[in-house]
Amino acid sequence: MIFLPYFEHRLRANRNRSQDAKNCHDGTAATIIVEMRPLLIGRTLGVGLRIAGRIAGQCVDAAGTPSSAKAPAAGAPVDHAARGRAAGHATARTTKGVVRGLGGFLRPFGRVGGILWLEVTGVFFFLFVIAFAPALWRTRASYAHGPDHHTFWVSAALTAVFLYLSVSSFWRARRK
Repeated sequence: MIFLPYFEHRLRANRNRSQDAKNCHDGTAATIIVEMRPLLIGRTLGVGLRIAGRIAGQCVDAAGTPSSAKAPAAGAPVDHAARGRAAGHATARTTKGVVRGLGGFLRPFGRVGGILWLEVTGVFFFLFVIAFAPALWRTRASYAHGPDHHTFWVSAALTAVFLYLSVSSFWRARRK
């Protein structure tokens, strides 16, 4: 009988926890972030960045120096030019790897961005078609000989050019 209140307390706590989980909504993460102190977030990020930078520097140094050159003999001359070249090669390899990784990460965004650019350009060109089409329709009666003969042909040419540009832009976006 002594343990009964302990078990009742545990049972009640579990029941409350399950009710809290049911009542949980999407704003929970936002509430947690809002209630965090900015100083604590900044300090945590700063420490993490310093540690990551130190680790990256050690990896670059370890990759740049061969294992036989790590411990030069006492009194042996140090070739600073060779160490500089080795560090330069290590930096170039690291930079190449970062650029390659970043390129692989951004490649899908570049493809989607290119398709979106072509579609926006197609819409932009179609706005000119919409602007010149009424003049073409209005002057259609004087296409051969009439007072608006030149206006008709200029409107027809501009409408055709911008219609071609719009359709070809959408066609290229579709093929991409």
